[in-house]
Amino acid sequence: MKKNLTPKIDLLTLDKQFCFSLYSASLAMTKTYKPLLEKIGLTYPQYLVMLVLWQQDDVLVKDIGELLFLDSGTLTPLLKRMEAAELIQRTRDAQDERQVRITLTGKGRQLKQAAKNIPTDVMCASGQSAEVLMQMRAQLTQIRDDLSKNN
Repeated sequence: MKKNLTPKIDLLTLDKQFCFSLYSASLAMTKTYKPLLEKIGLTYPQYLVMLVLWQQDDVLVKDIGELLFLDSGTLTPLLKRMEAAELIQRTRDAQDERQVRITLTGKGRQLKQAAKNIPTDVMCASGQSAEVLMQMRAQLTQIRDDLSKNN
């Protein structure tokens, strides 16, 4: 009688959980961003909104929410704080007043220059090359998309 040589791995331990590695890496990433963003007066979620707007200004709130996977209940208070900080302006859409458009203010546009080194600083802190990080990003995007299809 042959013995089964496959080691038995208990997948219900914390150190074997993919979700925990992803979660703890996310926490470490956010912690790395925090002091860099504090220097320019942004939180991490605000930085993500600014990235969207620096790429394309004058965007509907619903489109920002879709890009960032945030619902309006989370996004609206965030945008109100950004408007109070004079980084963005919220206006009703001319074609559909139910929709709200977000545009950068001059101060918001100028902040892009102050943030330009943040991606490089984070990459250096990770100890990974740009190529490795882009491969991981692609893999994580695929995992997110596959998981989203099942929800």
